[in-house]
Amino acid sequence: MLIFNTQNELVSYLASISNTETAIGFVPTMGALHQGHLSLLSEALKQNSVVVMSIFVNPTQFNNAEDLAKYPRTLEADLEKIKSVSDKIIVYAPSVEDIYKGNTVSQHFDFDGLENQMEGQFRPGHFDGVGTIVKSLFEIVKPTHAYFGEKDFQQLQIVKKMTEKAKMPVKVIGCPIFREPNGLAMSSRNERLSEVEKKEAAIIYKTLKQAKQLFATQSATAVTKWVKKTFEKNPNFTLEYFQIADEASLLPCLRKNKSKKYRAFIAVFVNNIRLIDTISLK
Repeated sequence: MLIFNTQNELVSYLASISNTETAIGFVPTMGALHQGHLSLLSEALKQNSVVVMSIFVNPTQFNNAEDLAKYPRTLEADLEKIKSVSDKIIVYAPSVEDIYKGNTVSQHFDFDGLENQMEGQFRPGHFDGVGTIVKSLFEIVKPTHAYFGEKDFQQLQIVKKMTEKAKMPVKVIGCPIFREPNGLAMSSRNERLSEVEKKEAAIIYKTLKQAKQLFATQSATAVTKWVKKTFEKNPNFTLEYFQIADEASLLPCLRKNKSKKYRAFIAVFVNNIRLIDTISLK
């Protein structure tokens, strides 16, 4: 397994082993790897001759300084997990300086309104930070395929939009959510939960599954009211938002349309730790 800390070294190495026929798979992460990340690596290995994983906690996508400071950084453990999948993975673990060159600010992006919904409402500037780092990483790695988990479905749609608008020759691939045995979506932030909190957090996915059943016969408004009441009965959780939206536009569902695919999105705080999840409603 090769590890690069600077983009110049990585670019030079990739140029030395690549030609126009080389398929490069890329998995961008912020580390604190879990089985979901490893599943992305496995998928990338199936479809590409070269696979790169980045490990970089990107400061410009955090609108909460405390969240950035507490974000788990577990590089040594991450490298061991990567080795368990394959020793052929190329790891890019840069510093903030290597990425931002002393100017740690986001570019501004127009994602055709995708950035204004849900996460965008509660995390100002977040998607500009996401767009900035993903665009930079794509320019460095020049991947053929890039793999993202569907837990961050809004982010996935935004990366696809950025890639399309920037005319970048990258196929962005969404991969299924990996879950704990109790249904909790795997997330790096889960490391900050106690065992009791992890157990109790099963309510998030359980509620999403029940919301899916209700949506078959009820309106989005009725389902949303039911979800809010469900969390009001559970004082250990604070519901930030629940929204049923069109998968393509991410606009809220006001009236069901059979030609559209809908998805439920949720963000919940557990002891000041923010967890998100999503489920297809088709």
